Amino acid sequence: MPRTKETSGPSSARRGKRPNDRMRPRKYTRINSEEVDYKDLNLLRRFLSDKGKTRGRRVTGLSRKHQRQLAVSVKRAREIALLPYVGER
Repeated sequence: MPRTKETSGPSSARRGKRPNDRMRPRKYTRINSEEVDYKDLNLLRRFLSDKGKTRGRRVTGLSRKHQRQLAVSVKRAREIALLPYVGER
């Protein structure tokens, strides 16, 4: 007798993607400009953690393009000492 796969178990509901109507709201998706600039420190600080690390795309909700621009802008701002490399201790 062949086994059939049952999907009524509690663990099967957690696998896969969530439906679109139940997606978690993103905190930081609002960027007013088309490009992320390294001189806009208020915008850059929104995407940094307390320790000074850049938050991931899952947390920020940014697109791949904007997340990459953010990473480059943070690196440039740190290089010319507009942002610290390490956050507050």
